[in-house]
Amino acid sequence: MSKLNEGCASAYEELRLAALAGYEILDTPEEAAFDEIAEVASIICGAPIAVINFVDRDRQWFKAIKGLSVRETPLDVSICAHALLQSGLFIVPDTTQDARFCRNPLVTGEPHLRFYAGALLESQEGYPLGTLCVLDYHSRELSDQQCFALQALANQVMAHMELMRSHRYQKQLIRELETARNEMAHLAATDLLTRLLNRRAFEQRMQETLALIKRDAPAAALVMIDLDHFKNINDALGHHVGDEVLKQFACLCRSVFRESDVIARWGGEEFMVLMPSTLVEEAYRAAKRLLDILPATSLVKEGPVPVYVTASIGICTLTESSEFEERLRLVDSLLYQAKDQGLNAIALENAINGT
Repeated sequence: MSKLNEGCASAYEELRLAALAGYEILDTPEEAAFDEIAEVASIICGAPIAVINFVDRDRQWFKAIKGLSVRETPLDVSICAHALLQSGLFIVPDTTQDARFCRNPLVTGEPHLRFYAGALLESQEGYPLGTLCVLDYHSRELSDQQCFALQALANQVMAHMELMRSHRYQKQLIRELETARNEMAHLAATDLLTRLLNRRAFEQRMQETLALIKRDAPAAALVMIDLDHFKNINDALGHHVGDEVLKQFACLCRSVFRESDVIARWGGEEFMVLMPSTLVEEAYRAAKRLLDILPATSLVKEGPVPVYVTASIGICTLTESSEFEERLRLVDSLLYQAKDQGLNAIALENAINGT
């Protein structure tokens, strides 16, 4: 064989193996659908051995076996590998009289195979993947009806494999669609700059928390935070610096508050924190930690000068008697009370109620 022909044969073999791999059939467990086809082939052809096999790179692997006790054999003793080299049925009436097989150890020794008939298992693109074959210990022939039935059964093997591949594709497509849906839902609920929840998503979480509290879940705390004099940062240093400050502040909030707390960018330089199962006094301690950290933490990691901010914070409670809109108005008024106190301050619901 010339080098050109060798190259073409090698390229073809790689395409054939890729087609076989695409069915994901190799080394899979036994399945009744394939076992039954092998059994029917054995009955129709009156053969003690029937096999559904696939020819891999260096082995012949059996998906279904009737009359043999092995799951694979090396290619150098495979009769089926020869069947892949021609179209239609491959029939060897007497292996001892065929120069290709008369010295095969499966012919000269156990199990002393004498007869072989194999129908190709071909991919939709026409690549031969293996065979549905029947074998006997005596030389013989098949009738026309048996030949037709053997090829028809081989076609059923491929039809079942195509159906299995279609089901896998559909499952993969469903998984991809579900992933895309989840990603879209995440994006719809996320503030693109800070990667925190956005206002709409936070409102939904707050409504859900209130509903749980009304069904005897523990009270929660609602925290509203506003960065003091944030407009000055944008005016003096530019909006790109202001954006960096907001992103770094969001990271700082994640480190201060608990994983169970729900943090959101409410809008502009305002942030909200929903703290489940939390008293106002406990929320105050978390907010105080945030205010204590801010003076020593530059919110611009790279830049000619550090940027420090302060914040004003309002905190109210969520109980079984709380109403959504009323709580939002209250925490907003508490925030402005903190600003009226001179900024960098915290105003609590208890203080505004005088209790």
